[in-house]
Amino acid sequence: MNSETEALDCEPACHGSDQEIERIKSSLVEDSIAYKMSELYKALGDPTRIKLIYALAQKELCVHDLTQVLNMGQSAVSHQLRYLRNLRIVKRRKEGKTVFYSLDDNHVEQIFLQTHQHISHQ
Repeated sequence: MNSETEALDCEPACHGSDQEIERIKSSLVEDSIAYKMSELYKALGDPTRIKLIYALAQKELCVHDLTQVLNMGQSAVSHQLRYLRNLRIVKRRKEGKTVFYSLDDNHVEQIFLQTHQHISHQ
Protein backbone atom coordinates (compact mmCIF):
# COMPACT_ATOMS: atom_id res chain seq x y z
CA MET A 1 0.00 0.00 0.00
CA ASN A 2 1.27 3.45 -0.82
CA SER A 3 0.63 6.59 1.25
CA GLU A 4 -2.09 7.86 -1.14
CA THR A 5 -4.14 4.68 -0.65
CA GLU A 6 -3.64 4.80 3.10
CA ALA A 7 -4.93 8.38 3.26
CA LEU A 8 -8.18 7.31 1.57
CA ASP A 9 -8.81 4.26 3.77
CA CYS A 10 -10.54 4.37 7.15
CA GLU A 11 -8.72 3.34 10.27
CA PRO A 12 -9.48 -0.24 11.41
CA ALA A 13 -11.66 1.11 14.24
CA CYS A 14 -13.74 3.17 11.77
CA HIS A 15 -16.59 1.18 10.32
CA GLY A 16 -17.61 3.86 7.85
CA SER A 17 -21.16 4.91 7.24
CA ASP A 18 -22.08 4.71 3.58
CA GLN A 19 -25.69 5.74 4.20
CA GLU A 20 -24.70 8.79 6.23
CA ILE A 21 -22.04 9.77 3.70
CA GLU A 22 -24.58 9.64 0.86
CA ARG A 23 -27.13 11.63 2.89
CA ILE A 24 -24.54 14.31 3.67
CA LYS A 25 -23.33 14.42 0.06
CA SER A 26 -26.89 14.84 -1.25
CA SER A 27 -27.61 17.67 1.19
CA LEU A 28 -24.47 19.73 0.53
CA VAL A 29 -24.98 23.39 -0.24
CA GLU A 30 -25.26 24.19 -3.95
CA ASP A 31 -22.15 25.55 -5.67
CA SER A 32 -23.74 28.93 -6.39
CA ILE A 33 -24.73 29.39 -2.74
CA ALA A 34 -21.30 28.24 -1.53
CA TYR A 35 -19.70 30.83 -3.84
CA LYS A 36 -21.93 33.65 -2.53
CA MET A 37 -21.20 32.63 1.05
CA SER A 38 -17.46 32.65 0.38
CA GLU A 39 -17.79 36.15 -1.13
CA LEU A 40 -19.53 37.34 2.04
CA TYR A 41 -16.75 35.96 4.22
CA LYS A 42 -14.15 37.43 1.89
CA ALA A 43 -15.78 40.84 2.37
CA LEU A 44 -15.63 40.36 6.13
CA GLY A 45 -11.93 39.50 5.83
CA ASP A 46 -10.83 43.13 5.63
CA PRO A 47 -10.31 45.20 8.83
CA THR A 48 -11.45 48.44 7.16
CA ARG A 49 -14.71 46.87 6.04
CA ILE A 50 -15.19 45.39 9.53
CA LYS A 51 -14.90 48.88 11.02
CA LEU A 52 -17.26 50.25 8.41
CA ILE A 53 -19.85 47.55 9.12
CA TYR A 54 -19.42 48.08 12.87
CA ALA A 55 -20.13 51.80 12.48
CA LEU A 56 -23.20 51.11 10.31
CA ALA A 57 -24.48 48.53 12.79
CA GLN A 58 -24.81 51.40 15.25
CA LYS A 59 -26.41 54.03 13.02
CA GLU A 60 -27.18 54.96 9.42
CA LEU A 61 -24.39 57.31 8.31
CA CYS A 62 -23.54 59.45 5.29
CA VAL A 63 -20.23 59.09 3.47
CA HIS A 64 -18.85 62.24 5.12
CA ASP A 65 -19.60 60.86 8.59
CA LEU A 66 -17.95 57.55 7.68
CA THR A 67 -14.81 59.37 6.49
CA GLN A 68 -14.65 61.07 9.90
CA VAL A 69 -15.29 57.87 11.88
CA LEU A 70 -12.72 55.85 9.93
CA ASN A 71 -10.24 58.71 9.39
CA MET A 72 -10.12 57.89 5.67
CA GLY A 73 -10.56 59.77 2.44
CA GLN A 74 -13.93 59.92 0.71
CA SER A 75 -12.67 57.99 -2.30
CA ALA A 76 -11.45 55.07 -0.18
CA VAL A 77 -14.67 54.95 1.85
CA SER A 78 -16.80 55.12 -1.30
CA HIS A 79 -14.81 52.28 -2.84
CA GLN A 80 -15.41 50.06 0.20
CA LEU A 81 -19.10 50.99 0.31
CA ARG A 82 -19.52 50.11 -3.36
CA TYR A 83 -17.90 46.72 -2.73
CA LEU A 84 -20.18 46.05 0.24
CA ARG A 85 -23.25 47.29 -1.63
CA ASN A 86 -22.55 44.95 -4.55
CA LEU A 87 -22.57 42.05 -2.07
CA ARG A 88 -25.82 43.31 -0.48
CA ILE A 89 -24.12 43.88 2.86
CA VAL A 90 -25.01 47.58 2.92
CA LYS A 91 -27.70 49.63 1.22
CA ARG A 92 -27.98 53.30 0.46
CA ARG A 93 -30.69 55.92 0.74
CA LYS A 94 -30.50 59.26 -0.99
CA GLU A 95 -31.83 62.41 0.63
CA GLY A 96 -31.26 65.36 -1.68
CA LYS A 97 -27.59 65.20 -2.60
CA THR A 98 -26.62 63.29 0.54
CA VAL A 99 -26.32 59.50 0.44
CA PHE A 100 -26.87 57.59 3.67
CA TYR A 101 -25.68 54.02 4.20
CA SER A 102 -26.96 51.33 6.52
CA LEU A 103 -26.69 47.58 6.83
CA ASP A 104 -28.77 45.82 4.20
CA ASP A 105 -30.84 43.75 6.63
CA ASN A 106 -30.99 42.19 10.04
CA HIS A 107 -29.18 39.05 8.83
CA VAL A 108 -26.03 41.04 8.12
CA GLU A 109 -26.16 42.61 11.56
CA GLN A 110 -26.69 39.23 13.25
CA ILE A 111 -23.79 37.60 11.36
CA PHE A 112 -21.55 40.48 12.33
CA LEU A 113 -22.64 40.63 15.98
CA GLN A 114 -22.38 36.86 16.47
CA THR A 115 -18.90 36.87 14.94
CA HIS A 116 -17.91 39.75 17.22
CA GLN A 117 -19.28 37.90 20.27
CA HIS A 118 -17.46 34.73 19.28
CA ILE A 119 -14.13 36.52 18.91
CA SER A 120 -14.63 38.46 22.15
CA HIS A 121 -15.63 35.35 24.13
CA GLN A 122 -12.92 34.04 26.43
